[in-house]
Amino acid sequence: MPPLIKIYEAFGALADQRCTLLDSGLAFVQSSDGSKTYRVESSEDGREISANDNASYWQGYIGYPAIAVLIHRGILKADPKAIEALKSIPWHALNQRFRHNYEKTLREVEERLTAQGYDPDLIRRAAQDTLEQLRALAPRRGRRLRPA
Repeated sequence: MPPLIKIYEAFGALADQRCTLLDSGLAFVQSSDGSKTYRVESSEDGREISANDNASYWQGYIGYPAIAVLIHRGILKADPKAIEALKSIPWHALNQRFRHNYEKTLREVEERLTAQGYDPDLIRRAAQDTLEQLRALAPRRGRRLRPA
Protein backbone atom coordinates (compact mmCIF):
# COMPACT_ATOMS: atom_id res chain seq x y z
CA MET A 1 0.00 0.00 0.00
CA PRO A 2 1.18 3.52 -0.70
CA PRO A 3 1.99 6.02 2.04
CA LEU A 4 -0.94 8.21 3.09
CA ILE A 5 0.52 11.26 1.35
CA LYS A 6 -0.17 9.61 -2.03
CA ILE A 7 -3.89 9.86 -1.25
CA TYR A 8 -3.43 13.58 -0.55
CA GLU A 9 -1.58 13.98 -3.85
CA ALA A 10 -4.39 12.14 -5.67
CA PHE A 11 -6.94 14.46 -4.05
CA GLY A 12 -4.85 17.41 -5.25
CA ALA A 13 -4.74 16.06 -8.81
CA LEU A 14 -8.53 15.80 -8.79
CA ALA A 15 -9.02 19.25 -7.24
CA ASP A 16 -6.79 20.77 -9.91
CA GLN A 17 -8.59 18.83 -12.67
CA ARG A 18 -5.36 17.18 -13.80
CA CYS A 19 -6.99 13.77 -14.35
CA THR A 20 -8.43 12.97 -17.80
CA LEU A 21 -10.34 9.76 -18.48
CA LEU A 22 -10.22 8.68 -22.13
CA ASP A 23 -12.25 5.49 -21.72
CA SER A 24 -12.89 2.81 -19.10
CA GLY A 25 -9.33 1.54 -19.34
CA LEU A 26 -7.11 4.54 -20.13
CA ALA A 27 -6.49 7.85 -18.38
CA PHE A 28 -3.82 10.52 -18.13
CA VAL A 29 -2.82 12.52 -15.05
CA GLN A 30 -0.67 15.62 -15.22
CA SER A 31 1.93 16.30 -12.52
CA SER A 32 1.44 19.23 -10.13
CA ASP A 33 4.06 21.34 -11.91
CA GLY A 34 2.81 20.36 -15.36
CA SER A 35 6.14 18.88 -16.43
CA LYS A 36 4.91 15.27 -16.78
CA THR A 37 1.84 13.44 -17.92
CA TYR A 38 1.33 9.98 -16.49
CA ARG A 39 -0.43 7.16 -18.31
CA VAL A 40 -2.78 4.98 -16.25
CA GLU A 41 -4.23 1.76 -17.63
CA SER A 42 -6.76 -0.28 -15.68
CA SER A 43 -9.28 -3.04 -15.91
CA GLU A 44 -12.89 -1.95 -15.88
CA ASP A 45 -13.32 -2.93 -12.21
CA GLY A 46 -10.02 -1.30 -11.18
CA ARG A 47 -8.60 -4.53 -9.77
CA GLU A 48 -5.66 -4.45 -12.18
CA ILE A 49 -3.88 -1.16 -12.74
CA SER A 50 -0.67 0.12 -14.30
CA ALA A 51 0.85 3.58 -14.32
CA ASN A 52 4.14 5.07 -15.41
CA ASP A 53 4.85 7.24 -12.38
CA ASN A 54 8.00 6.59 -10.35
CA ALA A 55 6.21 5.11 -7.33
CA SER A 56 4.33 2.58 -9.43
CA TYR A 57 7.43 1.56 -11.35
CA TRP A 58 10.27 1.75 -8.84
CA GLN A 59 8.62 1.46 -5.43
CA GLY A 60 6.04 -1.15 -6.40
CA TYR A 61 3.06 0.53 -4.77
CA ILE A 62 0.20 2.30 -6.46
CA GLY A 63 1.11 5.94 -6.99
CA TYR A 64 -1.10 8.98 -6.86
CA PRO A 65 -2.00 9.02 -10.60
CA ALA A 66 -3.59 5.57 -10.37
CA ILE A 67 -5.35 6.47 -7.11
CA ALA A 68 -6.72 9.67 -8.69
CA VAL A 69 -8.07 7.63 -11.61
CA LEU A 70 -9.73 5.10 -9.29
CA ILE A 71 -11.45 7.95 -7.45
CA HIS A 72 -12.40 9.76 -10.64
CA ARG A 73 -13.94 6.57 -12.03
CA GLY A 74 -15.96 6.11 -8.82
CA ILE A 75 -14.23 2.86 -7.83
CA LEU A 76 -12.89 4.54 -4.67
CA LYS A 77 -14.88 7.14 -2.77
CA ALA A 78 -13.42 10.38 -1.47
CA ASP A 79 -14.78 13.32 0.50
CA PRO A 80 -15.32 16.22 -1.96
CA LYS A 81 -14.43 18.74 0.77
CA ALA A 82 -11.08 17.03 1.35
CA ILE A 83 -10.41 17.05 -2.38
CA GLU A 84 -11.22 20.75 -2.64
CA ALA A 85 -8.98 21.57 0.34
CA LEU A 86 -5.97 20.16 -1.50
CA LYS A 87 -6.34 22.37 -4.56
CA SER A 88 -3.23 24.18 -5.84
CA ILE A 89 -0.71 22.40 -3.62
CA PRO A 90 2.72 22.41 -5.34
CA TRP A 91 3.44 18.75 -4.58
CA HIS A 92 6.51 18.42 -6.77
CA ALA A 93 8.15 21.51 -5.28
CA LEU A 94 7.36 20.44 -1.71
CA ASN A 95 8.63 16.91 -2.24
CA GLN A 96 11.84 18.33 -3.70
CA ARG A 97 12.20 20.85 -0.88
CA PHE A 98 11.85 18.18 1.78
CA ARG A 99 13.85 15.58 -0.21
CA HIS A 100 10.89 13.19 -0.40
CA ASN A 101 10.53 13.12 3.37
CA TYR A 102 6.78 12.62 3.25
CA GLU A 103 6.25 13.38 6.95
CA LYS A 104 7.79 16.84 6.55
CA THR A 105 5.86 17.46 3.33
CA LEU A 106 2.62 16.44 5.00
CA ARG A 107 3.31 18.74 7.99
CA GLU A 108 3.84 21.65 5.60
CA VAL A 109 0.60 20.84 3.76
CA GLU A 110 -1.30 20.61 7.05
CA GLU A 111 0.06 24.01 8.09
CA ARG A 112 -1.18 25.45 4.79
CA LEU A 113 -4.58 23.83 5.30
CA THR A 114 -4.88 25.30 8.80
CA ALA A 115 -3.92 28.75 7.49
CA GLN A 116 -6.68 28.43 4.86
CA GLY A 117 -9.28 27.53 7.49
CA TYR A 118 -9.46 23.78 6.88
CA ASP A 119 -9.32 21.15 9.61
CA PRO A 120 -6.30 18.93 8.84
CA ASP A 121 -7.69 16.15 11.06
CA LEU A 122 -10.85 15.88 8.94
CA ILE A 123 -8.78 15.74 5.77
CA ARG A 124 -6.47 13.13 7.27
CA ARG A 125 -9.47 10.97 8.22
CA ALA A 126 -10.90 11.34 4.70
CA ALA A 127 -7.54 10.31 3.21
CA GLN A 128 -7.27 7.34 5.59
CA ASP A 129 -10.79 6.24 4.61
CA THR A 130 -9.83 6.29 0.93
CA LEU A 131 -6.62 4.39 1.72
CA GLU A 132 -8.66 1.73 3.53
CA GLN A 133 -10.91 1.40 0.48
CA LEU A 134 -7.80 0.94 -1.67
CA ARG A 135 -6.55 -1.72 0.75
CA ALA A 136 -9.90 -3.54 0.51
CA LEU A 137 -9.89 -3.32 -3.30
CA ALA A 138 -6.36 -4.80 -3.28
CA PRO A 139 -5.63 -4.04 -6.93
CA ARG A 140 -2.91 -6.00 -8.69
CA ARG A 141 -0.23 -4.27 -10.66
CA GLY A 142 -0.70 -4.77 -14.38
CA ARG A 143 2.09 -4.50 -16.90
CA ARG A 144 5.01 -2.33 -15.87
CA LEU A 145 5.04 1.00 -17.66
CA ARG A 146 8.35 2.88 -17.74
CA PRO A 147 8.25 6.27 -15.98
CA ALA A 148 7.47 9.36 -18.01
